[in-house]
Amino acid sequence: MDTEAQSTERDRSPHPAGPENTSGGPGREGRSRSALAGRLVGRIPGGRATAALLLVLLLLTVLVTLVARPFQIPSGSMEPALRAGDRVLVLKLAYRFGAGPQRGDVVVFDGSGYFGDADYIKRVVGVGGDRVVCCDKDGRIRVNGRTVDESGFLFPGESASTVPFDVVVPGQRLFVLGDHRGSSSDSRDRLGSPGGGMIPVSRVIGRADWIVSPFGRATRLHRPDAYARMPAPVPSARADAAHQGEGTRG
Repeated sequence: MDTEAQSTERDRSPHPAGPENTSGGPGREGRSRSALAGRLVGRIPGGRATAALLLVLLLLTVLVTLVARPFQIPSGSMEPALRAGDRVLVLKLAYRFGAGPQRGDVVVFDGSGYFGDADYIKRVVGVGGDRVVCCDKDGRIRVNGRTVDESGFLFPGESASTVPFDVVVPGQRLFVLGDHRGSSSDSRDRLGSPGGGMIPVSRVIGRADWIVSPFGRATRLHRPDAYARMPAPVPSARADAAHQGEGTRG
């Protein structure tokens, strides 16, 4: 008898049919979850449409809380780059995982106790350790001994400042100005007040990266090249900044 042939025939015989999942495994669990979600959606007025809207609102809340938030420009102090009524998208994570604000950045900050009980938007002109002077013989600002060419963003026809100043920015502080200097209340106006008009870095909410409305003005905000070429603070300025920073701690 050919036992090998018989074995082959037996192997080819169909297996008895039976339930594929009798143990309550993944198939049943998937169906149970789907049924539970369906019951929950069914209890919400409006059904799936309302559930989808609630999910979108939840995602937007997380986005605004952790990542970015819109900010409406309240005045013309940042013209011509930003006009009153423009809405900008402020990236809240811009300074959370690396370097802090840089010269030329447009930042939104909480001005409570420094500028007033509101949020403000200004351009960073000096960071901790910088010596900021206005004005040189040509009427321009100097940072760490080098002239800043502000012609690319300063309001047309305006000078860098009608208020002279010579300051060293304390550590972890920012010297901020509006681009429309004749219509901006900024660090220049508070040089004699507590903190000297310098904003703590901890008060910065985020960096304004995009104009998002009106739609016709939507664009990205770039850091001017003029600030990218600024030299680092000189050692004596760093020492003065550290000393001033210690004096402002309470």
